[in-house]
Amino acid sequence: MPVSVTMPRLGESVTEGTVTRWLKQEGDTVEVDEPLLEVSTDKVDTEIPSPAAGVLTRIVVGEDETAEVGSELAVISGEGESAGSGGGEAGGQEQEAPAEQAAEAAQEPQAEAEQSAVEEPAEQAAPAQSGEGTPVQMPALGESVTEGTVTRWLKQVGETVEVDEPLLEVSTDKVDTEIPSPVAGTVLEIKVPEDETAEVGATLAVVGAAGGAPAEAKPEPKPEAKPEPQAKPEPKVSEPTPGMSYNEPAAEAETAQEPVKAEQAAQPAAATPQREAASANGGGQAAGYVTPLVRKLASEHNVDLASLNGTGVGGRIRKQDVLDAAEKARSAKAAPAAASQPAAAATRPAEKPQPSAKRGTTEKLPRIRSAIAKRMLSSLHEMAQLTTVVEVDVTKVAKLRAQAKESFQQRHGVKLSFLPFFALAAIEALQAYPIVNASMDLEGGTITYPDSENLGIAVDTERGLLVPVIHNAGDLNLGGIAKRVADLAERTRTNKISPDEIAGATFTLTNTGSRGALFDTPIVPSPQSAMLGTGVVVKRPVVVNDPDLGEVIAVRQMVYLALSYDHRLIDGADAARFLTAVKQRLEAGNFEAELGL
Repeated sequence: MPVSVTMPRLGESVTEGTVTRWLKQEGDTVEVDEPLLEVSTDKVDTEIPSPAAGVLTRIVVGEDETAEVGSELAVISGEGESAGSGGGEAGGQEQEAPAEQAAEAAQEPQAEAEQSAVEEPAEQAAPAQSGEGTPVQMPALGESVTEGTVTRWLKQVGETVEVDEPLLEVSTDKVDTEIPSPVAGTVLEIKVPEDETAEVGATLAVVGAAGGAPAEAKPEPKPEAKPEPQAKPEPKVSEPTPGMSYNEPAAEAETAQEPVKAEQAAQPAAATPQREAASANGGGQAAGYVTPLVRKLASEHNVDLASLNGTGVGGRIRKQDVLDAAEKARSAKAAPAAASQPAAAATRPAEKPQPSAKRGTTEKLPRIRSAIAKRMLSSLHEMAQLTTVVEVDVTKVAKLRAQAKESFQQRHGVKLSFLPFFALAAIEALQAYPIVNASMDLEGGTITYPDSENLGIAVDTERGLLVPVIHNAGDLNLGGIAKRVADLAERTRTNKISPDEIAGATFTLTNTGSRGALFDTPIVPSPQSAMLGTGVVVKRPVVVNDPDLGEVIAVRQMVYLALSYDHRLIDGADAARFLTAVKQRLEAGNFEAELGL
């Protein structure tokens, strides 16, 4: 039955989207959740996955055309279905189909039973005991995740497993993860083989009490050559050495028994022709199903799937394969650049910028750039905007940051920059002076003071300036702010941010100093009333008051803070009080408790 692909709702205030690119064309086959097209709105660019597997029989909305939420974009039909009304021959076939399908349906159970009896006589000797075991079910790996694909079984039938020991690897369209065993015992039965998909809650395997597996369940010699349970698949091996198992450390591989070495050495050799054939036919796609997550990672990191030798079953390309390839590419690119820097510095004082390939060209205005242009112009016309600038001595903050940055990164997993200090000081000042966080409705004659500080963080991306929002930022400490800033910035640059995460800001912070600017005069986005710009932190001589020496010249770390605001609502004195509060908080440098010092 044909399935309609509709324009999804990409945010509360989004009513339409523009099709920017079709990733599949009419007649192409498509898998479930495989990216089908790219859509752009005034908030975000995103991919629309296919809701069903089949053939793309009809494209309703072409590229650069706009469609409302809920409208039909395309039609996907089953591989045996017709795209439209067929002729007489097709009609005759369709009339005969019900009888043929009924006959096939009646034969399927018997055929499956005969096939299973021929192919798995030994492995199927244990179903009577499998009912006594504990089922291992597909967990819910996210609110919108309904199924997952088994990418690799780390344990086989007849092998022992400990509680919480990794049992298998599962991939969804959002994450690759390991599923641990809920109990200790023996794997009695595997119900979902590798590269097959199961719904959330489905039984993947059965684990019984130790020794409960049938003796003839696994005739291969592999169980007796399996190392101790502690040999988990933890070490990351981007290019495994022939003769070494993916699940064994190097030390144990060297001391393994000779039959095991011979068996393992034969596996890479046998897989080589398959991988060469896969590369000739499109790389990872030919080597088996490539999950949407792996495909998207490859696109984001510019990794050619055809050039990879997957470490999964049958050469299947996994998430770690893509990440390893991207890291190698970055290292190879950075090494010559780093080696050439000293020589370049010795021959000339500065590198001449290379001309852009876009010189002398004309391109279509992207939807997101058009939206930014209209909003900026509208904000300037709606408000009486004014900018006030102060300079702040952040020497104490710089010393605390240098002292705590290593322990901070170990504790929170992100680097400690100046931005979280600026954000925390601004949030505390907003709580003291809520007029800067307020919005005005001139026609309605009202001023609204929000009950939370929703901090927008301006992020520079290839598609333009986007502003993800830290909602309820006033509830976070310095570490929480740093983690949220890093997370939102990374997901915004990789186009993984949701539309609702870039809406609802009450105040915005833009780090113009990240590109070396001393300060600028930011344009306040409506309906906000103020926006703070932070310049680059520089060392320069300033006059300071020393308790013993009086006024002296010293080298200090200085930064300019520029507050743009709507002068219709915020007076110059209000702006000055806000900036003074931020300045005093930063210059006092009382962040030891926040940093655990």
